Amino acid sequence: MIETIQVAGLTNQEFFETHARPGRIGLIGGSEPLNRLISRAQRHLAEDRAWSCWTHAFLFQGKRHDGHHWVIESDLDIRRKHIRLGVQENRIAKYFDAEQYASAAVIDLGLKPEQEQQLIAHALELVSSGVRYSMREIVGTVWALRHPKWRPRENLLAREQAFYCSAFVSHVFGRIGLDLAAGVAQKNTAPEDIVRITLPHTKWLMVREVPSSPTKRLIKRVRAKLRGRSSE
Repeated sequence: MIETIQVAGLTNQEFFETHARPGRIGLIGGSEPLNRLISRAQRHLAEDRAWSCWTHAFLFQGKRHDGHHWVIESDLDIRRKHIRLGVQENRIAKYFDAEQYASAAVIDLGLKPEQEQQLIAHALELVSSGVRYSMREIVGTVWALRHPKWRPRENLLAREQAFYCSAFVSHVFGRIGLDLAAGVAQKNTAPEDIVRITLPHTKWLMVREVPSSPTKRLIKRVRAKLRGRSSE
């Protein structure tokens, strides 16, 4: 059974704190330049070529003694004098900003306790092993999105001990016998593939309009004024 529940009127914090559980999948749609490039690249998966709402995927680890929900993800984390590129643990609070992350989703596959334990244990093993983030594999996936016959095949730019976000999620679920994107190689899996999962699940979606940049807002105002003058 597949159940999709549309959610509205919550902050990102309220949404995640309501639906986050160990072993569930999280997705967000970001507005930063890299996220927008990922969103655009996935347009080949839509019949109308619409950009995807989803740009990043991660695994919920659970709530810790600090009272925060933690996630395991493969990501680029660049801060002042501190850079992490690869599989890592973070608080879900990093995705609470609704202006930066307009879309949010949680997927529950109804895992058994032993599946949940195996899933998180393998994800933590990848953290411990220092598995890297793979920009080159993203390029290979973009190629496969443009040329669908390549999607079931090994990523052309695959490398050892490296994953980008949704490939990491696909990989860890594959270790417990669950194929999140049938017919698509793990290292060609896009966030949009995961949100379209066909396995039995419950999915909560909260999709807002992506805030436009100041430049785009200015262009809209100018166009509106020009339309008003042309009608006089």
